[in-house]
Amino acid sequence: MRSYTTWTGLDLGAKGAAVAIGNFDGVHRGHIKVLDLARDAAVRAGAPLGVITFEPHPREFFAPDAPPFRLTNAETKANRLAKLGVDVLYQLPFNGDLASLTPEQFAREVLAEGLGVRHVVVGADFHFGKGRAGSVDDLRAFGAELGFDVIIADLLETGGEEVSSTNIRTALSEGRPADAARMLGHWHRIDGEVLDGDKRGRDFGYPTANMSITGLHPPRFGVYAVKADVLTGPHTGSYDGAASMGVRPMFGGNVPNLETFLFDFDGDLYGAHMSVALVDYLRPEAKFGSIEELIAQMDADCAQAREILAKV
Repeated sequence: MRSYTTWTGLDLGAKGAAVAIGNFDGVHRGHIKVLDLARDAAVRAGAPLGVITFEPHPREFFAPDAPPFRLTNAETKANRLAKLGVDVLYQLPFNGDLASLTPEQFAREVLAEGLGVRHVVVGADFHFGKGRAGSVDDLRAFGAELGFDVIIADLLETGGEEVSSTNIRTALSEGRPADAARMLGHWHRIDGEVLDGDKRGRDFGYPTANMSITGLHPPRFGVYAVKADVLTGPHTGSYDGAASMGVRPMFGGNVPNLETFLFDFDGDLYGAHMSVALVDYLRPEAKFGSIEELIAQMDADCAQAREILAKV
């Protein structure tokens, strides 16, 4: 998948795609429905399948001091879209210039002249242009004038609930990863580099791989049954495990992170990239009276996680 961070100066091979437009945060089932419609249009036209998305997320641009809300960072999103068969990712830099474009300017300068799109697919709630003033009806009208087709995807529901990034965040905040997965179409994952930690876990038989969650929406703090993929380094592969999400109250930590213990694993993961899927929520964070109590609870957590993961 080719990736472009600007819409100016593209080679001809990067133009003429059938594109899905959106933030694609989480790349959930609603996004995949939009993407599938764009794929159908690409096949009919013999065109590349593309996605137009924005970095940073517009919400980050307009409210930089707001609490983290993203389900996926740019790297994770790009990897997920590549696995779904996207040929070209147009990752537009969301800045003051882009934010100031009127709906007509966005359609003309970015979609028609800049990217030369042939087909555009968006969700029914899509808005675009300065102040989100443009509607799907406006996009259809501009497309008819500028030479690209527009397809509108109906919003998707599951179990009577709209599939949306907002509802997925709510499920994760409430410790309901299975409900989040039902909307996502896959387990919610935290991706990133394994960082050097304080190595306390080694001292009592539970060495963990520590990963930052900075910039991401924090799921409910506590202990999870997880499935982990080691993506780089000598230990690449898939593992079951248990992970702690939070601030480590037992040891006075205050920066949230994810610490994952891999079952039946022996090796050094520092510097490797991992992808950790949250499968089930086991319990909240807790501060124990002694290391012995902590170890006993971790033993119980791992036994419960093994039982859960054996059925997944």
